[in-house]
Amino acid sequence: MVRRAALLGAVAISLAGAAHATSMADATNDFIGSYTGPTDADLDVTALWVNFDSTTNMFRVRSTMAGMINAANPGFYVIGVNTGTGTSPFGPIGEGNVLFNKVILVQKDGSALLSGNPLTATVSGNQFTLDIPLSLLPSTGFNPLRYGFNIWPRNSAVGGFPTISDFAPNNATLSAAPEPSAWAMMVGGFGMMGGAMRRRRTMRLRFA
Repeated sequence: MVRRAALLGAVAISLAGAAHATSMADATNDFIGSYTGPTDADLDVTALWVNFDSTTNMFRVRSTMAGMINAANPGFYVIGVNTGTGTSPFGPIGEGNVLFNKVILVQKDGSALLSGNPLTATVSGNQFTLDIPLSLLPSTGFNPLRYGFNIWPRNSAVGGFPTISDFAPNNATLSAAPEPSAWAMMVGGFGMMGGAMRRRRTMRLRFA
């Protein structure tokens, strides 16, 4: 009985440990103090969502802006990824916990680039979605579920910190989370274990 309880406890801990944050909201009109560019709504991040599918070894990143993404307006999006050895250059503007060692550039027309490899984001209204193969983000120490993600729009590729309009999360990174199917398998396994325990108890009662 003690052994079964310990096993169930271990499963519960394992489920709790897998509960990584999947999304976060960011306030509107929270342009950072060092930013000197235009306050276009599509340079103001309002949400970031990250997911990892261990079956296909793909990350999916989705970000929402305060207004429609307009390719005619200047600017692009930078996604920083920490695969285990991330550092931050943003201490001078109060964002020193934005750690990354890989950078993905996403243009407003959907074209994207990661370490010289072209990718394509789906842009729809005020949101874009980008799928990223794990093969393009090899680990430098972290499990993929521990990779940290952050996004910051820029209104120009030159000009340094004053061109960065917003960070999401602010002074932090967001970890990926398992696919819903992975959660279903874990919860299903937990239920099967519980069912097996109930059947064993019933058999003991019948033959006692």
